[in-house]
This record gives sequence, C-alpha cells and structure tokens, in this order.
Amino acid sequence: MRALLVVNPAATTTSARTRDVLIHALASEMKLEAVTTEYRGHARDLGRQAAESEDIDLVVALGGDGTVNEVVNGLLHHGPDPDRLPLLAVVPGGSTNVFARALGLPNDVVEATGAILDGLRERRERVVGLGLAAGTPGTEDEAVPSRWFTFNAGFGFDAGVVGRVEQQREQGKRSTHALYLRQVIRQFLDEPHRRHGTITLERAGEEPVTDLVMSIICNTAPWTFLGNRPVYASPKASFDTGLDVLALSRLSTASIARYATQLLTSSPERGPRGRHVVSLHDLSGFTLHSKAPLPLQMDGDHLGVRTSVTFTGVRRALRVIV
Repeated sequence: MRALLVVNPAATTTSARTRDVLIHALASEMKLEAVTTEYRGHARDLGRQAAESEDIDLVVALGGDGTVNEVVNGLLHHGPDPDRLPLLAVVPGGSTNVFARALGLPNDVVEATGAILDGLRERRERVVGLGLAAGTPGTEDEAVPSRWFTFNAGFGFDAGVVGRVEQQREQGKRSTHALYLRQVIRQFLDEPHRRHGTITLERAGEEPVTDLVMSIICNTAPWTFLGNRPVYASPKASFDTGLDVLALSRLSTASIARYATQLLTSSPERGPRGRHVVSLHDLSGFTLHSKAPLPLQMDGDHLGVRTSVTFTGVRRALRVIV
C-alpha cells in the first residue's frame, strides 16, 4: 500500500517526537510519504493531488478537525466516488477531534495509530455520508464555492461563538472550555437577533420554518465533546443518514441557560427540547435564508458571513478506516 501522511505541525496535542514515532510506525507497514503543511489550505491541496494520483491508496490526516476538513475537501474536489478515491484515516491531533472520536477511534495519537494499523490489516472500512454546503442559486451568495463538512455546520449564534474563539486563539489564547464559555456569554450579550430570529429554513414539500435565531446542522452524533463528555445536539444524527438540524427560535437569558443544561446532560436518547426548539432528522437537502448576514462555520472553522446557504446530505461519500 502506498500512503500519504498529511501532518499539521501546529496540531495542539502532538509533539515532534510523537509525530516521528507515528511516521515510523506507519512506514513499517506501507510505502509512506509524509508532508508537513505550510499554509492554510495546504492539506486541501495535498488531498486533491492524492485523489488525482494513480498510485495513492490511503491518505492519513494527522491534526485536528480543521486539517481533516481540508483533506476531505481535497479528496472530494471532483465529487464523491468511494470506490475510486483513496481511503482516509484520521489520527487525532487537535483539541477536540470530533470526527475521529465519532468514528470510534481513540483520542490518543499512539492508540489511534495502533487502531488504524489494525484496521488496515483487518480491512475495517466504513463508507460515511458527509454534508455539502453551497451558496444558494439566485442569491447574492450563489458564487460562494461549495464546501464539504464531516460532522457539523452552524449558521448564526454558534458560528459567531466559533469566530470569537478563533480570534482569541490568533491572539495566543489556548483553546479551553473556559475560553469557549466566555465567548458564548459575549456572543449572547452582543447578539442583536436573539429575540426575533432572521433565519428561515426551506425544504421541498414542507412549510418554511421561520424566525430562527440559530441553526446547528449535524452529520453525526455526538455534536462535540467537552473533554471526555460527549454532547448531543441531534442524538439521531448518523454518518449513515442525511443531515439533522437543531434550531432555536428564541434566545433569552433563561432559555440559553436551559438549553445549555440540556446539552450538558444530553445523551444518545435525548437532546435539547422545548417550545422554541426545532429538531429535524435525516434531511437530504434544505436551504437556510437570513434577512441579515450571519456567521457560518463548518467543522469548527469560521467561514465569514452569509445570507443564504443550501445544504445537502450526501450518503456514501468517502471510505474511512475505523
């Protein structure tokens, strides 16, 4: 087997020594080329080159969810084709590693590497569905390039939190639960649309859902992790189905405390609920429109503001090692 290892040198939970151990372990089992990313988007370019190559069988992404997202977007640049495209393996190196953990991989670099090698020997593969987001035709965002996401996207409030966290990290702050909590509070205090939402959800054959404050789109469960605690925004979401949506039509001081508590105590059987909660399961496609530009995030990466985004759930998009 010929493999490409894409290494993010800024991965928060790995050291140079750990990366060397990983490279040696993989190289003992396959013909390996290791490339260290040098700029934003480099992992995407490497993924595309691997997809267009005739002799790459496997791409291993070492990094956080952002690195994985870039690799996936590169692999799927010409569209999904699980039988032709290289396999994907993920070694968790970020602070949260939602995609890898949702696949059932250990959250430790060394243990995950061992699990991947076992998976290759035993041919443990899984074809997963992914989400695709694009600018909506006929709107001012129609020229925005489409982008794949592996585990979640957000339009509105939660994307604003992600953007604030990114700003703090660019200023040298560490990614911690306390940092996220502070940014949630600041986003809430600055949120101009928390009582009267600007988002409308449209899907074929159904009445529009209007006046939403925020929308979380899930491709799998859990939605994220707080340390070792899984958090379920849409407990039924799965790599084997379409997309799930959790949306809120109001954010008051009392309601955000209630929903936060529900998220912290969520389980595979029960997620957030209430009068202002909209929960939709297994959607193949839908569009979110906003009366005002709102922030958009995918796989924890802030992508700026949009007024209209069309989402598609694509089943059987990519083969991964589990």
